[in-house]
Amino acid sequence: MSAADTRMTPLGRDRTPPGAGAAANAAKGLSIVVPLYNEAASLERMHARLVDVAQQLKAERALACELVYVDDGSRDDTLAIARGLPATAIDVQLVSLSRNFGKEAALLAGLEHARRGAVLFIDGDGQHPPDMIETLVGHWLDDDCDVVYTAKATRTGESLRRRLLVKGFYTLINWGAQPKIPPDAGDFRLLSPRAANALRQMPERNRFFKGLSSWIGFRQKRIDYEPAQRVDGKSTWNIRRLIGLSIDGVTAFSVAPLRLATVLGMVLALIAFMYGLQIVYETLVYGTKVPGYPSLFVGVMVLGGVQLIMIGVVGEYIGKILEEIKGRPVYFVAEHDVKLAQETRQEAQQETQQETQDTQPAEPVAPSTRTAAE
Repeated sequence: MSAADTRMTPLGRDRTPPGAGAAANAAKGLSIVVPLYNEAASLERMHARLVDVAQQLKAERALACELVYVDDGSRDDTLAIARGLPATAIDVQLVSLSRNFGKEAALLAGLEHARRGAVLFIDGDGQHPPDMIETLVGHWLDDDCDVVYTAKATRTGESLRRRLLVKGFYTLINWGAQPKIPPDAGDFRLLSPRAANALRQMPERNRFFKGLSSWIGFRQKRIDYEPAQRVDGKSTWNIRRLIGLSIDGVTAFSVAPLRLATVLGMVLALIAFMYGLQIVYETLVYGTKVPGYPSLFVGVMVLGGVQLIMIGVVGEYIGKILEEIKGRPVYFVAEHDVKLAQETRQEAQQETQQETQDTQPAEPVAPSTRTAAE
């Protein structure tokens, strides 16, 4: 391979030749990662739909697939149902975490246990349509895209409060950020083999998957879609959890709150300076008495409240620094099971037999003997 065929990235050497064919990419396979948390009601139906999609990809594109289910400490029968999912037509992995570590940890666990080249993430509640997997795969194989992500086309079905909170979140996190995190993007996305390897090299523990997927760069493509209505089960994403995830994302990818604190401090200082000049002017020119207790009380309360808010903002960043310094694992695995499909088992047996034959020493050839008559 010539020097022109290898490209250097900040994360290491990428030996994937530019413009690699669809067949070469498809040969690396696809791992479909499904994080689960209390999805017992919809898991079997979701599994059947994913198996159908995987079989179609195998038939049309010769793309070998596997399913990686990550149970994030579910409290219902999700784990028991996942143990019984059949692997008749596709390899199935089950990764059960020791407790509920959160969706970001479940996504990382699926990424690190994926055995194929490309990795696709899809929620287990059925709101991410499995039929779109073929579209994502098509952009990866045909258009040579490394990150194919989906985003909500509209938010008309959501409340005004939620829409305002989402808009404010993306405005805050993208304030001065490079690169920008695409608004309304979700975790339903496909990573090419080199994009997945790049994401595995990210060492931080305070992870924000959407931001990390954008930060690694490479060729990215957005696909707008309308999420399906949830048929089974109940969503566990309430306002409190969404706000917590937003705070984690902002502190992981933006210093906008700290900059906002600086700007707010400068504005308050300027207001106080101008107010002080007004008091001096009115006292010297008009002989007006300096306002007493009420104005002083209001000023102290305003400044005290702002200071406490800014201390809390700084405390959030210090807390994240503490987590990184501790170096604790992002998750622990309580159970890991791999079920191989019949075709995969046969291929593994053939490879083992071939390796055994290749390693066996050749039989010595006996030297020929010549008789006196010869």
